[in-house]
Amino acid sequence: MQVSVETTSGLERRMTVGIPADRIENEVNKRLQQTAKRARVDGFRPGKVPMSVIRKRFGASAHQEVIGEVIQSSFYEAVMQEKLNPAGAPSVEPKSMEAGKDFEYIATFEVYPEVTLAGFETISVERPESEVTDADVDTMLETLRKQNTRFEAVERAAENGDQVTIDFVGKIDGEVFQGGTANGTNLVLGSGRMIPGFEEGLVGAKAGDSLTLNVTFPEDYQNLDLAGKAAEFETTVQAVAAPALPELNDEFFAQFGVNEGGLEGFRAEVRKNMERELRQAIKTKVKGQVMDGLLNTNTVEVPKALISTEIDRLREQAVQQFGGANIQASQLPAELFEEQAKRRVSLGLIVAEVVKQNDIKPDNDRVRAMVEELASAYQEPEQVINWYYQNEQQLGEIQSVVLEEQVVDTVLQKAQVTDKKVAYEEAVKPAQPAQVEAGEAEEAQAGE
Repeated sequence: MQVSVETTSGLERRMTVGIPADRIENEVNKRLQQTAKRARVDGFRPGKVPMSVIRKRFGASAHQEVIGEVIQSSFYEAVMQEKLNPAGAPSVEPKSMEAGKDFEYIATFEVYPEVTLAGFETISVERPESEVTDADVDTMLETLRKQNTRFEAVERAAENGDQVTIDFVGKIDGEVFQGGTANGTNLVLGSGRMIPGFEEGLVGAKAGDSLTLNVTFPEDYQNLDLAGKAAEFETTVQAVAAPALPELNDEFFAQFGVNEGGLEGFRAEVRKNMERELRQAIKTKVKGQVMDGLLNTNTVEVPKALISTEIDRLREQAVQQFGGANIQASQLPAELFEEQAKRRVSLGLIVAEVVKQNDIKPDNDRVRAMVEELASAYQEPEQVINWYYQNEQQLGEIQSVVLEEQVVDTVLQKAQVTDKKVAYEEAVKPAQPAQVEAGEAEEAQAGE
């Protein structure tokens, strides 16, 4: 087999592969001999068909099949021989396919870039320091109560925060429009659920009142047929209900799986969950800064094939996020995801190089600790632990997260790290920009 490689531009390689005719012919003959054993041809008994007939009838298709298989096998032989690391499938152009003659084809593909890491010393990280105080727990208890608000009927005028039950008929220029009519709708005043002016017009109304709300649809309203148009809603108030916060009692605690210990037991469970959230939030923010630092201090030439693959993955994620919504992933413009895809691929390549240069492997103890922490949120944690260890894919995701944490630890050993005391609420607030998703290091290593 003869192989020659040409660098056409950047990461692109043009590889010419020549295959001796006898290799092709030997494979074709083997295939035809196998065909002869089972071929059924009129006028001949099975297994007794002359090879000349077999060759005439099946030779062309056998030659085509062998060519396809030889291209696949010889391509990988060639890249191994030339010590190349393809990033994506090649584009193959056969140059000569005539039976009995040497076969030659050209494979064009990109290779993974060589990543030269900059020192970690220039990366700056501000690490939040925080704790869960009694006041934070009190605030969380009030939040949980508000999230479980009940509404109780009252005989007074509606106020902001109240829930009204209404019937309404919407009209534009005196004509009822589609989607503008509803009966028995529950609406919390001040929630911003309806267009501007609608909820405000119901403040002060009582059960049994009928009124007309004159409003205008916003210019940017999603239904273009209604955008910017004035409308009137003939509305009847069926009931007014005021919000009532639930008591902190055993019934309330049981909704969260706490069936003993009373208020102190519930507070302890809430604090434990808040502390877990705090640890994760701090970890995520530090990791984000480390990843941003790696990206900002290292320039990587990214293969277009990897970006294209990542765009497809992001498209699929977007479709799943919107629940399908009758949208095909291919219908979403690639430009929407190109920048994010390039960032993720670049970062994946850099992280993979950190892993490689520092010989980092997932720490089994840390993997076990993470699995146990995830399992602790369930009533039967041991069953959850066993489930992870019996599912290779799920355990692999945990290992990937741990691997990235170990990358972060490696960078932090040399980076410029300053600690900053912050309140709990600030510490758990989501960080920007978005962090690298778990698994990118593992995905990048797949090409190593």
